[in-house]
Amino acid sequence: WKPVMLSLTVSERLALKGRAHALSPTVMIGNAGLTEPVLKEIAASLKIHELIKIRVMAERPQREAILTEICTRLNAAPVQHIGKILVVYQPNPEAHKIEIKKMPRHKGKKPLTKKQLGSRS
Repeated sequence: WKPVMLSLTVSERLALKGRAHALSPTVMIGNAGLTEPVLKEIAASLKIHELIKIRVMAERPQREAILTEICTRLNAAPVQHIGKILVVYQPNPEAHKIEIKKMPRHKGKKPLTKKQLGSRS
């Protein structure tokens, strides 16, 4: 049995990026790296919020590895990795806080920009 990473479509990822923009990091990963207590904390935060930001104090290659490990071990989806911030999404049927809608269209029939999407939540 190999844990799998949840995958998102491009439009789902864009919608979640818009949602995540206003969030503050809930978990911080320090010099010790991804330890079991930190992983438990991330799992607990994901159960409550579904979409969280994680601040990682490590070099870029380690951040990539940490993001991959978090997503595979918790069956979550990586949404975004900008600088030291990772955005992770894990749907929770009980909480069901986040409903991913298809990209809304406006009168010009062009998809909305990320900025316009962010202001809609």
